[in-house]
Amino acid sequence: MSAIANVSLRVDKLPKEKFVKGKDGAVYYNFTVSINDDTNKFGQNVTITDSQTKEEREAKKDKLYLGNGSVVWNDGKITTATKRDAEPKEESADLPF
Repeated sequence: MSAIANVSLRVDKLPKEKFVKGKDGAVYYNFTVSINDDTNKFGQNVTITDSQTKEEREAKKDKLYLGNGSVVWNDGKITTATKRDAEPKEESADLPF
């Protein structure tokens, strides 16, 4: 599937304790993007919420709403993303390094 969505994110609502420092030293924040079939009264069908841990989901903790938006283009195909194995690198004996 290909799709493009325009969204607005409330950065002032991001809980600082959920920022994650990556192996590359960059700071990341995990959130969930939900795309619905129907739009709301504002013509929006994309919702951004804080990613919940398994414990938060099991405790039925309310989702932290962070923003919304609209899908502005798609190719009409919906697929579920699956993780692919890394492609093996080809090795050549004649390389100088």
